Amino acid sequence: MTDLLRFERVSRTYPMGHEQVAALTEVTVTIARGDYVAVTGPSGSGKSTFMNLAGCLDTPDHGRVIVEGQAVDTMDDDVRAAYRNGRVGFVFQQFNLLPRTDALDNVGLPLVYAGVPREARRHRARAALDAVGLGDRAGHRPGELSGGQQQRVAIARALVNDPVLLLADEPTGALDTRTSLEIMRIFERLNDAGMTVVLVTHEPDIADRAKRRLSFLDGRLQEDRPQQQRRCGTGP
Repeated sequence: MTDLLRFERVSRTYPMGHEQVAALTEVTVTIARGDYVAVTGPSGSGKSTFMNLAGCLDTPDHGRVIVEGQAVDTMDDDVRAAYRNGRVGFVFQQFNLLPRTDALDNVGLPLVYAGVPREARRHRARAALDAVGLGDRAGHRPGELSGGQQQRVAIARALVNDPVLLLADEPTGALDTRTSLEIMRIFERLNDAGMTVVLVTHEPDIADRAKRRLSFLDGRLQEDRPQQQRRCGTGP
């Protein structure tokens, strides 16, 4: 597998009152294409900062973040936004769906910003819904869907631009156990098909589903290890 994402001695601080608080300190890590990584650690350990930097939502104070061979700090705002919108898919704990818009149009929203014509947009959005098993719910609004179905819509929205990297920040945090495993099965299928998946979670059983684990503490990478992936089809 070739490198998709590389952190080279990356540090990021944020102002808090009159002080600078270190969110990440001297992090060096490489994520290959096709990898499936769980990012773990207690609250405030740097997980979300790592995710924001990986998704080009932020830039480091020191060190370099390199995506597909290009250093993020050398990109201007427009180039970084284009990369983020076209090459990265984001899934969050809160589904962030438009409440008065049906599933099809919620999924197609990134394509509106990309300037894709309406018919092509609807075709691609329907294909993304089919990929997460919700093709028959395309006309339903979020209030007519369960929490798990809403998260599937959010995953379909993340996939509609055919990204190379899927970033999921606590995607099962608002779901019950059975529904969480349904969502994890989707991530497994996407990874089996070649998608690179990076998942932030505080839940050990969810982290066990990944092929590799990064553990953070106080902004520092404490552990980077492969693990025996616990497939959703083999147990609860």
